[in-house]
Amino acid sequence: MPDYKSVRVSKGRGGWGGPLTITPTEDKPLIASITGGGIHPVAQRIADLTGGEVIDGFSGSAPFDKLAVAVIDCGGTARVGVYPMKKVKTVDIHATSPAGPLAQFITEELFVSGVKPDDVEQT
Repeated sequence: MPDYKSVRVSKGRGGWGGPLTITPTEDKPLIASITGGGIHPVAQRIADLTGGEVIDGFSGSAPFDKLAVAVIDCGGTARVGVYPMKKVKTVDIHATSPAGPLAQFITEELFVSGVKPDDVEQT
């Protein structure tokens, strides 16, 4: 059984939301990198510090209920709201704020943006 640790993810420059505490569990072990270019450094850092399992969300898929966190690169309105709507903690590498048709789901408890690797700290 993995020994998961927690990290604190704070908003970056120009960002919004959070901070989020991310702690993978046996039921939710996955750190999904949904950034279109393999594993993003923010997702890798969260995985390295927590012991979670990082996956490339574009080359494979995982059920929402297995995600400890989704790391996205959305500056628009689609992915930025889908994961919070499903109650998945969401880390956006772009400095976005709630907008679009799913804005009501994008809350400070579920979403943080403008995140760089340095904004992820062990707790």
